[in-house]
Amino acid sequence: MVRLNITLPEEIAKKLSNIPNKSRFIAQVLKEKFEQQEKEKLKSELKEGYKSLSKEMEEINKEWEKADLEGWE
Repeated sequence: MVRLNITLPEEIAKKLSNIPNKSRFIAQVLKEKFEQQEKEKLKSELKEGYKSLSKEMEEINKEWEKADLEGWE
């Protein structure tokens, strides 16, 4: 465990004052936030990967389309 000294907006500090075991609560909230950010990052990376793959597949389809039409004219 590491001890931290943090500054919070007054309204958040007031809400936090009613929470038992503040350290555990803050740690859990931060853990959930970090996990959410990681999921969003992975989702974004997947989206970019799918876009890239889509472009590659489109190019491959165009090449095959040309090959399919060769000799039919």
